[in-house]
Amino acid sequence: VQLQASGGGLVQAGGSLRLSCAASRRIFSINRMGWYRQAPGKQRELVAHISRGGTTNYVDSVKGRFTISRDNAKNTVYLQMNSLKPEDTAVYYCNLYYFNTGDEYWGQGTQVTVSS
Repeated sequence: VQLQASGGGLVQAGGSLRLSCAASRRIFSINRMGWYRQAPGKQRELVAHISRGGTTNYVDSVKGRFTISRDNAKNTVYLQMNSLKPEDTAVYYCNLYYFNTGDEYWGQGTQVTVSS
């Protein structure tokens, strides 16, 4: 499975961006899709993930500002980012994880830069 992420860019603090990540083929079985980010000099961290059934989980720093969603028919996961802060600046990676096999896939990353 290949994951293609898009939607990053440069935005001022307080602005919004919407990231999308499409899988190259239909995703079967029990799985979880999510977004991670990595800022310069820092480890990659979970931003949010969503199960096939719609259960979501967010890192505390984005709760109330970011919303993850998915369209199973389109094999796509989205991340709506509102009220962006300079500390949200990072490369954002989408992720697909299969619970039954432990297989994991990553997208190529998309840069999000928030200016103050």
